[in-house]
Amino acid sequence: MAGEGGSPDRLAQEFVHFAVEAGVLRFGEFKTKAGRMSPYFFNAGLFDDGAKMGRLAEFYAKALIASGIGFDMVFGPAYKGIPLAATVAVELARQGRNVPFAYNRKEAKDHGEGGTLVGAPLQGRVLIVDDVMSAGTAARESIALIRAAGAVPHAMAIALDRQEKATENGQDVDHSAVQYVRSQLGMQVCTIAKLADLLQYLQDRGGSDMGAHHERVLAYRQRYGV
Repeated sequence: MAGEGGSPDRLAQEFVHFAVEAGVLRFGEFKTKAGRMSPYFFNAGLFDDGAKMGRLAEFYAKALIASGIGFDMVFGPAYKGIPLAATVAVELARQGRNVPFAYNRKEAKDHGEGGTLVGAPLQGRVLIVDDVMSAGTAARESIALIRAAGAVPHAMAIALDRQEKATENGQDVDHSAVQYVRSQLGMQVCTIAKLADLLQYLQDRGGSDMGAHHERVLAYRQRYGV
């Protein structure tokens, strides 16, 4: 990990290395939700043990603290956002920033306390924690839920910004999901790493097996990047 006060770029490079070593960031041919054939794939569901989740939460917390983004609580959208929100809240508390957290169920509970929300009441400025943003659909659903509870959807934290064109009604548009959330929804977005950081990582390893992926990832960015 980067030392305290380490630069965001250094943190991003360390995160990319960690994701590759953990087998979470993979190279090959993968079909995205938009129907594109991507030369890389990021699957946060493969952060699948305590050590990996703990280190992932540390990256989120350090990126958030470095960003200076203010927030009053953390929200994790079902399903991948649930363990992310919980572990990030634990790590933030360990680093001296204790905040409440909540998450939602996809199906309303019809017994006990009922409803779709679990955890602390949604209030104040809410930080949504998720893995990646593709079309921004999940973000819009979380935003609607937070507003319905009377709170403010203030910011998002994601692990990887793919920096590629979003799709609307099956057509490419000139902005990414992250740009849409920032410009159209007025929310701040904190990312641990971006596609540019992945390209830098691959370029720095030009003489290795990893270096062979650089050309394919760069070509993908030139075609679909923003």
